Amino acid sequence: MESAQPPQGSLSWRLSSHPITLLTFLAFRVSSLLVYLFGVLLTDNMVMIFIVTILLLAADFYYLKNIAGRRLVGLRWWNEVDPSTGDSRWVFESSDPAARAVNATDSRFFWLAIYAQPVLWVALAVLALVSLKFMWLPLVAIAITLTITNSLAFSRCDKFSQASNIAGSALYSSNLAGNLASNMFGRLFTFGRS
Repeated sequence: MESAQPPQGSLSWRLSSHPITLLTFLAFRVSSLLVYLFGVLLTDNMVMIFIVTILLLAADFYYLKNIAGRRLVGLRWWNEVDPSTGDSRWVFESSDPAARAVNATDSRFFWLAIYAQPVLWVALAVLALVSLKFMWLPLVAIAITLTITNSLAFSRCDKFSQASNIAGSALYSSNLAGNLASNMFGRLFTFGRS
């Protein structure tokens, strides 16, 4: 008797288009939290916990930004600095939805993990404040900064990709761009004749 296959978009890693990428992404997301929690509860070696947690957060930041975001949801972002002026500019990139469909399971895992981790780190910051363990606050602040930066950047990237997809489909599917151009040039040449 065959087991029932969960519907697409369910939170089952077996339905992922990129299961290794998804599991690695989730492992990085969970590992920094677990090392911090168990380190605070089980050991007094703050330096070791601080260093290991920072390394895991940095690996998570890099993996999410450069690999998991691109493979799981087709989004990528980076920051460019103009060397002459020093101005910073955010660049957002998304895959073409016609060329690559995003797996619903990958997308649900991605967005759930993206938004859950900053919330958990904020809860740990409140816990550190309430329990008067102020020495852990710099680590928690770094974690909040890194996770919120990725969350905001990927949210903007997703909004940018949705807006460009809507604009692109409106312009090309209804031949809106061609109609606008022909009407504009037609009016230029017929201006003052009627």
